[in-house]
Amino acid sequence: MSNQEYTFQTEINQLLDLMIHSLYSNKEIFLRELISNASDALDKLNYLMLTDEKLKGLNITPSIHLSFDSQKKTLTIKDNGIGMDKNDLIEHLGTIAKSGTKSFLSALSGDKKKDSALIGQFGVGFYSAFMVASKIVVQTKKVNSKQAYAWVSDGKGKFEISECIKEEQGTEITLFLKDEDSHFASRWEIDSVVKKYSEHIPFPIFLTYTDTKYEGEGDNQKEIKEEKCDQINQASALWKMNKSELKDKDYKEFYQSFAHDNSEPLSYIHNKVEGSLEYTTLFYIPSKAPFDMFRVDYKSGVKLYVKRVFITDDDKELLPSYLRFVKGVIDSEDLPLNVSREILQQNKILANIRSASVKKILSEIERLSKDEKNYHKFYEPFGKVLKEGLYGDFENKEKLLELLRFYSKDKEKLVSLKEYKENLKENQKSIYYLLGENLDLLKASPLLEKYAQKGYDVLLLSDEIDAFVMPGVNEYDKTPFKDASHSESLKELGLEEINDEVKNQFKDLMKAFEENLKDEVKGVELSNHLTSAVALIGDEQNAMMANWMRQMGQSVPESKKTLELNPNHAILQKLLKCEDKEQLSAFIWLLYDGAKLLEKGALKDAKSFNERLNSVLLKAL
Repeated sequence: MSNQEYTFQTEINQLLDLMIHSLYSNKEIFLRELISNASDALDKLNYLMLTDEKLKGLNITPSIHLSFDSQKKTLTIKDNGIGMDKNDLIEHLGTIAKSGTKSFLSALSGDKKKDSALIGQFGVGFYSAFMVASKIVVQTKKVNSKQAYAWVSDGKGKFEISECIKEEQGTEITLFLKDEDSHFASRWEIDSVVKKYSEHIPFPIFLTYTDTKYEGEGDNQKEIKEEKCDQINQASALWKMNKSELKDKDYKEFYQSFAHDNSEPLSYIHNKVEGSLEYTTLFYIPSKAPFDMFRVDYKSGVKLYVKRVFITDDDKELLPSYLRFVKGVIDSEDLPLNVSREILQQNKILANIRSASVKKILSEIERLSKDEKNYHKFYEPFGKVLKEGLYGDFENKEKLLELLRFYSKDKEKLVSLKEYKENLKENQKSIYYLLGENLDLLKASPLLEKYAQKGYDVLLLSDEIDAFVMPGVNEYDKTPFKDASHSESLKELGLEEINDEVKNQFKDLMKAFEENLKDEVKGVELSNHLTSAVALIGDEQNAMMANWMRQMGQSVPESKKTLELNPNHAILQKLLKCEDKEQLSAFIWLLYDGAKLLEKGALKDAKSFNERLNSVLLKAL
C-alpha cells in the first residue's frame, strides 16, 4: 500500500509550532510523557486480557523497552500494549480528538517554564516529543489485528500513514533527535530521567545499551563490547507498598509522574483497609487547580484498580464532583475484574470505599485548616469547589461548613463560621450573609450600615456558587443562617417603624418617585434601614434558579425591586421643597441611578445618566 498523506488539524499545527519553536524549558519531560502513554497502553491490554474472551489466551508479560543509537542520534520507546490501528493513529495523533489541545493553547501564559509544565495535564503529551525530535516514526499493531501501520511526521503540518511489518502487538516510537538534543541518546541521561519521573510506573522499564570493557594492558589491551538490557525502574505499584518503606520524596515523585504535574502536592493520604472490605487508596491534594476544574467535561483525577489491574480513569463516580481536584488511586481486592461502568455506579463495595475515602480526604483538609496561613494555599484554588458539597453531600455537610471560609464586613481576612459565631453580639440571633456578584459592591452596600450600628458582622458572599448553595444552609451549630437583605433579618435589628406623621410629610414626594420610576421599580417605601440617601433592597427571589440560568449561559430576567428612601437624609429633606417638576425628575433619576450603581456597579443607560448629571451640574454652576 502506498503512503497516505494527511494534514494535522489547525489546533495541532499551532501546538506543534509551539513545541518546536517555543517550549524549550524542561525538555526532558517528553520521555515522561511517552513512557506514561506506553503504561496506559499496557494497562488497557492487561484489562482486556482479563475481561475479553478473545484475548484471555494471550500470554504476554507487559513491559516497556528503551534503546538508543548515539551515532544515528535516535531514541526508541517500545511497549507490548494494546497497540493502534489506522483509525486510532488518525484520531489520536492527527486530530484534536479527546485531547485538551484547545484548552492547552488558551491556558498558555508566555512563561516557557510554566507552559511546558502544562503539557501532560492537557493530554497533549505525545506532541512534546517534537521539542527534541526533527522526525518521529511510530510503528504499531493493534492486539488481535493482522496488519501493522507506520505513522511518520516531521511536525511541519503533515503526517503519513502506511502499512508496515511488525510481529508483536504494541507500539514502537523512534525519535530522530535534533543535534542540540542528541544528549538524550545516552544511557546515563535516559536512566536519570526515568528515575526522576517514571520510577513507580507499575511496569518494568528496560534499557538496552552497549557496555564497553577493557581487558589486558598496554599494547595487549582489548576493547570488548557487550549488549546489555537492564531494568531501570522499581516497577512497583507504590500505593501497595508499606508506608514504612516509603519516604516523602517517593510520594512526591510518584505524584509528579502520575498527575503530569511538575509542582509538589500540598498533601497526600495513603490508606490501607483490611477486614470485611480490603482496599488501598492513595490520594493527593494538588497545589494548583486542574485546568478543567470548572468544565462540565472535566477529567477524573482518580484511577480505579482491582488487584493492581487498571480498570478505569474515566469514572466520575469514584469521588463526589466537589472533590474533583483530588488525584489518586483506588485499588480494591473485592470488585470483579470485568466490572462495567453501570455496575460501578450501583456497586455497594465501591459506595463504601467512596464514603470512607471522602471522610479521609475531608479529615486531611481539616488538618490543613489548623494552620490558617497554609490553609490559604488550599482554599484559594479549591474553596469554591468545596462549597458545592453543601448542595449534594448531606452526610458531610457539617464537616464542610467547618472547612469553609468567608469574607466579612468586619474582618480583612477570610473567616470561619466558628470564628464568626465566637464573635456574635449578645443580642444577635442569627448568622447574617449578603449575596452579590461583586465583593467590592457588597462591601459598599448601604444595607450594612444598620448592621454596623448594632455591631453585627455580615458575611459577604460573591462567588457564583454562593447563590446556589447558601439558601439551603439553614443553620450552623444551632444558629440560623439568614440573608441580611430579607425583611425577617431586618426585623431582628429592632428598628423603629416610620410613623404616620413622617409618611404624610413625604406623601407627595413618594408619589413623584413612583410616577417617574413606574417602569423600573415595584414600589417606593420609606425606610429606617439606611443612612445613605437611596438604596435598592432586593426582594426575596429564587436565587438558586437565577444561578442555574447564569451557569447555563442564559440571561437572568431582571426582577423589579422596591426602592427604599431614607427620610432623615438631608437630600430628601431638601427635595420636599423642590417645586420645579423637571428638576425634581432629574434628581429622582440621579438618585435611582446612584442606587443602581451601588447595587450592580453598572447602569443599563449610562448615556441618559450622563446627560441628567450634566444638566444638574450646569444649573448648579
